[in-house]
Amino acid sequence: MMRQIRRIACLAVLALGLAGCVMAGSAKDPLVQQAKLVPSTKTGIVLDSLPPPRRKLDVTVYNFPDLTGQNKPNDNFAEFSRALTQGASAVLIDVLTKAGNGEWFNVVERNDLQPLLQERQIIQNTRTAAEGDKAPSLPPLRFAGILLEGGIIGYDSDETTGGIGANYLGIGLDSQYRQDIITVALRAVSVQTGRVLASVTTAKTIYSMQLHSSAYMFAAVDELLQAEMGFTKNSPATLGVREGVQLAVYSLIFEGVKNHLWEFKDRAAGDAFMRELDKQQKAAVVVSAAKDAPKS
Repeated sequence: MMRQIRRIACLAVLALGLAGCVMAGSAKDPLVQQAKLVPSTKTGIVLDSLPPPRRKLDVTVYNFPDLTGQNKPNDNFAEFSRALTQGASAVLIDVLTKAGNGEWFNVVERNDLQPLLQERQIIQNTRTAAEGDKAPSLPPLRFAGILLEGGIIGYDSDETTGGIGANYLGIGLDSQYRQDIITVALRAVSVQTGRVLASVTTAKTIYSMQLHSSAYMFAAVDELLQAEMGFTKNSPATLGVREGVQLAVYSLIFEGVKNHLWEFKDRAAGDAFMRELDKQQKAAVVVSAAKDAPKS
């Protein structure tokens, strides 16, 4: 039996050695995966299917930072990498341009304005060099009436942890899980008056799970054979941030509708969405109250 085990071990080492000869990420790499678009979320699908507004909203985003200051959680050593994406403003802009199938917002660039101004200057200088002082000027930049501000304001890691395991006659299986919460705040500010028109805060829960199994047996009187296997599944934090932003934009639209700041082009379709949102909010309140109720 030991001879067979040694043969299997030698074959495994040989296979790993041959696999190491393949350049990682190349077309011949058996583990390579093609790039793909960011997968849709349930909230994103609902947001993209919103009925169009009576008039598009001109909005801009200067910054949407990670205000948590949190590093990646690690029980063994200090991490210097941030736990959450530092490009949340790009996520917000992408979500805004797709809201209501692109019918809800005109997003004007302010997040990285310097390259835009520099390119416009180059175009104007080229026109002047070619046509002289009579060269036509570029049209003025579009301005926004609403400024969107906020950021990622909370990252509560290990909000809930737990696990379960058992071992019998040398064969064991255990699992562990962790629950983290990402909180996003978004507000709409009137550029003309500086008044906060609407403000929302959303929370997105992400999960991590680890499964581990082990077994051991005596192959001979003084030889112990042990085998282990396991895997870990972590929900992508960036995808969690994206869904939190999507829910914030979705909720902000409905806050504006409730406060008569903007309205749907089709009032009947808008009322149907409003009723569905109220139903979801009431259901969420009932579930939250049931969880917080004292146990008898």
